[in-house]
Order: sequence, then C-alpha cells, then structure tokens
Amino acid sequence: MIRYLAGRLLQTAFVLVLLSAATYGLLGLMPGDPVDLMTGADPDITPADIARLKALYGLDRPIWERYLTWLSAALQGDFGYSRLYAQPVLDIVATRLPTTILLIGLSLILALAVALPAAIVAARNPGSLVDRAINLTCFAGVSVPPFWLALLLIILFAVTLGWLPAGGMSSPSGDGGVLDRARHLVLPVLTLSAATVAAYTRHLRSSLIEVLGEDYIRTARAKGVPERRVMTRHALRNALLPVVTLIGLDLGSLVSGALITETMFSQLGMGKTIYDAVMGNDYNLALVGLLTAATATLIGNLAADLTYARLDPRIVYRSEDGA
Repeated sequence: MIRYLAGRLLQTAFVLVLLSAATYGLLGLMPGDPVDLMTGADPDITPADIARLKALYGLDRPIWERYLTWLSAALQGDFGYSRLYAQPVLDIVATRLPTTILLIGLSLILALAVALPAAIVAARNPGSLVDRAINLTCFAGVSVPPFWLALLLIILFAVTLGWLPAGGMSSPSGDGGVLDRARHLVLPVLTLSAATVAAYTRHLRSSLIEVLGEDYIRTARAKGVPERRVMTRHALRNALLPVVTLIGLDLGSLVSGALITETMFSQLGMGKTIYDAVMGNDYNLALVGLLTAATATLIGNLAADLTYARLDPRIVYRSEDGA
C-alpha cells in the first residue's frame, strides 16, 4: 500500500505539472497582458515605457521561458503576486479557500444525510408511489439551474419571510460569531446541495436495487439476518461505491464550480476568486486557483480509491510490480 500511495502521489505531481503548463499557455494566449491593462489608463505613457515595463516583468520573452521561470519559483514556494490585490497569491488563496471548503463540506454532509435515507426508502419500494415521488424530486433537483434556485431561496427566505440574510459573510450589525456566520451559510449550502442530493440519491437508489437482487443478499435473508443489518452491513457498503466515485469527482468541480453560488450570496471563496482573476488577467492568481481545483480533484480521486478498499475487502491495491 505504501508503494502504491507513493506511485499515486508521483502521478499527481506529474499531472499537476502538465496542467500548470497547459493552463499557463492558455492564459498567455488571452488578449492583452497585465502591463497593457496597467498602462491603458495612462494617456501619457509612451511605447518605450511600455517596452521597458514588459522587459521588467519578463513579458517580452517567449511564453515557454516565462513558464519555466514561474515553475522554478513555484517549486521553491514562490507563486508570485496578485495584480488585482497586490498581495502574494498564497496569502489570497489561504484567506479564500477556507470559505469554499466550509461550503463544500457542509453541502456534502447535507447531501449524504438526505440522499442515504431517501435512496434506501426508494430502493426498498421500487415502483411505489414513494419511489416515484423521490425520483421526480431528484429529477427536479438536477434540472433546476443553481442561479434560479438561489434567486427563489433569496425571495422566499430573505425577502418574503425575512428569516435569513440574502447574502454576505456576516451581518454588519452582528457580532460575527458562529450563529451569525451559520445564518449566512444556510442559503448557499442549500443551493449548492440541491443538485448534489439529487445525483447521489439517483445513483445510490439504482445501485441499491441492483445489489439487493444479488445472491448473497438472498442468502443473508434466508439465514434470518435482520433486514436493517442486511441493508447497512451487506447492501449499503457495496452500493456506496458509485457514490464514492461521484464525491471524489465533485471535490474539484465544487472548488471551482461554486462560482454561481458564491457570487449570488457574496461569499468570498475560490470560485469567485478564479473568475475575477481570469477576467482581470491576473495570471498568477488564476493559475494557482485552477491548480487548487485540480489538486482537489486528484486528492478526491485518491481518497475515493482508498475508500473502495475500505468498503469492499476484495479490493486490494498494489504497485505495478505487485508489491
């Protein structure tokens, strides 16, 4: 297992280097550069001044040379400064990433807390009225656009009922405590969880229906094993494998894909940060933000693979040489 983990970590590092090169190249092909944006508002600047600034920042060199310079500094822990915020990139990521991690963590917990019992009820009664109602609800959850759901939640709970704040990280007149922060997280978490709950429920229901028809389930029931134990110890563990895969893939997409939710509710997370960086030609911040999302995806996939072995003892990971 140790050699397998070492091999996977080396693969992760290799993939991140390739992604950084591809992302750096794509960002470099965008029209304009930071110097053009800085000098565009100064009518008195001369072409010679622009040339000197580009030489100072290394923007007059080929893009592959600039990438190698950036990579060499990044391997030493220096990811550069943000043009938009005039701060080290890592400082900005360190302040924005916890917000996204909190949103993702709460949304995944809520999604699993709702999806597991809903899928179990639907799988135990396939074709019933309850099963059809759960399927219809899941279909609606997958189909509703996040921005539209966010607007509906704001109108209902913030405008009409006045129970929850419409956005922001904390109340201007509040004490900024845990309860105040929790009130501002309710609507974003509900918005972020809607499609996730629906997808997890549908996949887990289908997997449970298939597993419940297996021979070992019938054998366990024939031996008099209680139905609750059959479901939790035999069926659910194997049925969870597809959901574990989805969670591993969702980690990266939620880090960068929470843009709509973070924008609608004014949550300063990585999704909004990546969007602002790309639109503002902030190369360093955009690159590190996208690599953060990619790292989350790779770590999620590795965690999913390790969870497979935990759920199913038949799965054993070895290195390519069999060790």
